[in-house]
Formats: sequence, structure tokens, C-alpha cells
Amino acid sequence: MTICAYAESTSRAQGERLRFHLSHTSRAPLRGSVSVEDTASGRNVLDGAFDGPHWTLEVPAGWASSLYRAVFATGEGESEVYFAVRAARPRSPILLSIPFPTWQAYNRAGIPGESLYWSEEPARAARVSFDRPGGGPPPERWEEGMIRWLGPAGYDVDYCSALDLHDGGDLLSGYRLLVVNGHDEYWSAGMRDSVEEFVRRGGNLAVFSGNTCWWQFRLEDGGRTMVCHRDAAADPVAATDPALTTVEWSADPVGRPENALIGVSFRRGAGTWGPYMQRMHDESYTVRFPEHWAFEGTGLGEGDKFGQGAIGYETDACDFTEVDGVPLATGRDGTPPSFVVLATADLRHWARYGQGGMATMGALRLGAGTVFTAATVNWGNTLHDPAVERITRNVLDRLSAPAGGWEAIGPPRSLRALTAAGSPVYGAGPALYGVTPDGSLLTRDVCGQNLRWREAGSAPGVTALAVPREATAAHPVALYGLTSGDRLVRREPDGSWTVLGGAPAGAAGLAMVNGGLFTAAAELLWHSGPADGGSWRPVGPAPGVVALTGMNGRLYAACADGRIRTRLPFAAPAEWTDLCDSGGATTLAAHAGRLVAAAPDLPLRWRAALPG
Repeated sequence: MTICAYAESTSRAQGERLRFHLSHTSRAPLRGSVSVEDTASGRNVLDGAFDGPHWTLEVPAGWASSLYRAVFATGEGESEVYFAVRAARPRSPILLSIPFPTWQAYNRAGIPGESLYWSEEPARAARVSFDRPGGGPPPERWEEGMIRWLGPAGYDVDYCSALDLHDGGDLLSGYRLLVVNGHDEYWSAGMRDSVEEFVRRGGNLAVFSGNTCWWQFRLEDGGRTMVCHRDAAADPVAATDPALTTVEWSADPVGRPENALIGVSFRRGAGTWGPYMQRMHDESYTVRFPEHWAFEGTGLGEGDKFGQGAIGYETDACDFTEVDGVPLATGRDGTPPSFVVLATADLRHWARYGQGGMATMGALRLGAGTVFTAATVNWGNTLHDPAVERITRNVLDRLSAPAGGWEAIGPPRSLRALTAAGSPVYGAGPALYGVTPDGSLLTRDVCGQNLRWREAGSAPGVTALAVPREATAAHPVALYGLTSGDRLVRREPDGSWTVLGGAPAGAAGLAMVNGGLFTAAAELLWHSGPADGGSWRPVGPAPGVVALTGMNGRLYAACADGRIRTRLPFAAPAEWTDLCDSGGATTLAAHAGRLVAAAPDLPLRWRAALPG
């Protein structure tokens, strides 16, 4: 190649100008042809000519927001330049980021002083410029599959450069979902801060990428120089502003694991490189949480394999342990407690090919937003796989729509009573308790992972359960229940049940709030307080209530018309306020701002106790 070209920016908005710089090694006049292709559609959108060392593109307002490739050609050769066109105004709820920093990091790999690669090569560069040719997609084209799939699949998305996220709060505010795709390895602190704030405020993030957010880099020279020493000892910033040191995000002195944003990290992931890269095509994911919304419509069950080849040559994972055959993130690596493992691939045998580890597909809540991660670089190039495509559609459809709704946290289990203990009961930490139709008492941790119920004793005749937030003179912290014989009972530390008194006939649900007990019977709300001597009295209407619970000084009722309603726990009439759909709940519990519901033949589910 004797002609060289680069653009002054990796993106421009519709209607803006983008200037290109050209040079060549010949003494002939610098002139030739230029063509521009929309890489998503493969359509040529411009044919023109250049004459001299500069060419300016007036980006038409009518061009689609997309990734474009400009090709400058002379009789001596050609040079290609990739750039993104942003939407002048958001026209889609989905924004797709193109990983230009990662592309630039690998540009001229192996040439001493001109590339950040190879990783431990002592002659590697610590600073590389965007003002040079190259910096396009790698030969493996990790991003291309999804880019080509989105439009024909019915998703009209907007595009941006990953560099646009560096100070991207305003850009992101116009979207519901940010998608990163392929190999998005290099993130600046500005990128990380903008995306984390976006998610915490209620935006969503879909990571169809692997080795994601592994290295921190800095921008200098007006954003045109990318700095990444990969070595704290060599980075002068380590002594003055350690948080911006260009090392792995999880390494000292930064100590900000990417797990905190995406739930996983390459630290526990796997890699197969060089001549062994093709081994990635032998690997598949194994389903670990088939009830999760990500698997809806796939037909996959627990233990099924899917997505052969989607694993890619680099994967991310969280640290997890197996609990009764279910993976549970430990959090030791910085993974948030809300992370749920959806699928796993055991790649420890890759240790002889590069790096042994795991791949863990999963999802988490971060503030008001949701993050999904496929945890692999080759997901987008495996969208011909029916399961991979269905999962991708589920993620895009759910996370680009208004937030809210019930989420599965476990397989179906028939329960006639359900409650959550927010503080230790009988020596156990926060837990769910349920009673089966045959009177077995079950328990499991309160979390989003699909943990198995464990036997915890018996609860003969118990039809409703409750646990007080804290002890009172009359009611120590324990399990309380109502029975089919219209009795109020308490479970003792030895597992026996003590009858405390009577209860309204045919009562549905039990809530313990503000030192009092509430239940619903005969279309009325009943209360028994410290001054009532164990008796119950009606304190207002409770039409159609089939289950009742309490949390944070508030009552919540699942009603026969399929709605959740709430009111304050006055021992007097008060208005019920409509909150959300009940999802068919026949039993209801509440814990830490979330409602938990069970119903025959439906998964155990939860949702935020918020309107919508």
C-alpha cells in the first residue's frame, strides 16, 4: 500500500463534516477515487474523487446512522478508513458502540514502537495515535456478524464510536439500551463513568462481547492519542492520579474490577490463541437457568448445550460456586450480588492453548438499570444458531423497552404460603420460606439465582407465613403462620409450632408491620395489635385479596383481579392504591424493596415494588 489515509475523528453526526488526510510515497500527483460503503447493509453510498492531501465528506443528513468504510484508491493502491455516523437526534431506543479504541490498540501489532501489541513485548508502544492509517476491524471481524444481522432482523439501531462514550452522558441520555459487540477490550475512565451512570439512572447495557473493559487507557492530545502503558511502574500517572493508571481495571493501583459494571471479567475467563484459535469452534454453552427471560422461546432446558462456536477465542467469567448443582456468584472478584449466572462453559482445558478458565453468560441489576453479558467475543458471528438468535432478540426486545415486570428467580414449585426473612431467623441469614401443599417447610436464599429449595422441617396446616422486621415485646423474630384451622402459630427454634391464638375464618395471607398483624378474610382487612389481647378486628375493606405481605411500613396485597395493591398499615380504613400486575400470584412475600411471588405451574418470580 503506497497511499495512506486517516480521518480526523472516528465518528460524525448526520449533517456534519469529516476531514480525511491522505499521503503517498510516490512523486506522482496525489489524486484518485473515493467510495464510501455502509458496512451494515453492504450498500455503496458515494462515489467521488480526491485531489490533494485532504478530502472532506459532508455527511448527508439522509445517511443512516451506521458504520461506514471509505476507500481511497490510486493506481498505486488503496487505503480504507472506517468511521461511524451518529444520528443527529436519536431515532432508535438502541445505540450500538463500535470499539475503535480496541481496533487502534491492535493496529500494526508486532511492529516495535508502533502498536500496543504484543502484550509483553518490551518494545511495544505505550502511546499510539489515531492520526495514522489503519485502526479498522481485525481480520477475524468479531463485530461484523451482529452489524450485518441487525437490520435484516428488524432492528434499526443508531451507531456511535466507543470514543463518543468518553464524555457520553448527553449522548446516552437519548437511548434505553447501549450495545457493545465483539471485542471491546479498551475503555477509558470517561467511557466507564458515562456507561455506569447511564445504567444506574435506568439505562440498560447489552454486552455481546468478550474480554470487555479489560484495559484502562487514557486520551491525550485532544483525544487523538491513546495511552496504555500496561505497567504501573512505567506510567507516571500512577504516582499522581492512581485511578487513571493504564493497567487492567482490576489491578492495583486502579482496583476497579470491570465485574462491578458487567458482572464478569477476563481475569477468570479463558483464551485460545494463535494456532489454537480454531478450537473455539468446538465449545458450547450449557444452560444453567432455563426459566430466565433470556431463554424464553428457545425450548432449552437445564443442562442443554447451545451456541457451538459462539464462545469465541476469549471469554469472560465470574467467580462462582456450585450450590446444590446451581452456580452462584461469590462476589469475591467484585461481581455484584445481583448477578445471576445463566449459562456456563468450562474451558479450563484451554490452559495449554492460552488461558484456562470459564465463560459465564449472565445478567445483573445496577441501580435502576439491567446489564446482560454474553461474555464472549464471537457471539455476533453465531447468530445463525437458533438459540443464539432467540436469546439476542430477547435481550434487545426487553432491554430496549420500558423497564419493569416480573423476573424468574427459580423453577415452578407449588406453595401455599411464602415469606421472606430480612434478618437472621434460627441462625440463618436473609431467606425465603415456603410451605408446600403437603405441609413441608422449605427455605432458600433471597437472590435472583435459581437456587433449589431445601427442606427445613414441617409446617402442618400452615396456609400463610410472616416474619416481623424486628422483635417486639409480644412477638420475637420468628416464623409466624395462620393455619387452615384458623389459628395463629409461631415456629420455635426446635422446629415445633406453638398456637398463639385464633385467627379470622378463611384468612388469606399474613403481614407483620409496626408491631401488629394483618390478614384478609371475608373481603375485609383484619388487624391484631399489642392492645388487642390477641383478638382480631376489621379495619377496612380488602376486596379480592388472595395473598398479603408487608415491607417497610406498607402492606401489599395480590388480588383476584390480577393486580397488586398497596396501603399504609393503619388500624383503620385506608385507601388501597393500584401498583402493578400480580402475575397470577397466589402467594406473596417482600424483601429489600422487591416483591416475591409464587403461583402454581409458574416460576418463582420477583420484581421491584414500584408502579408499572
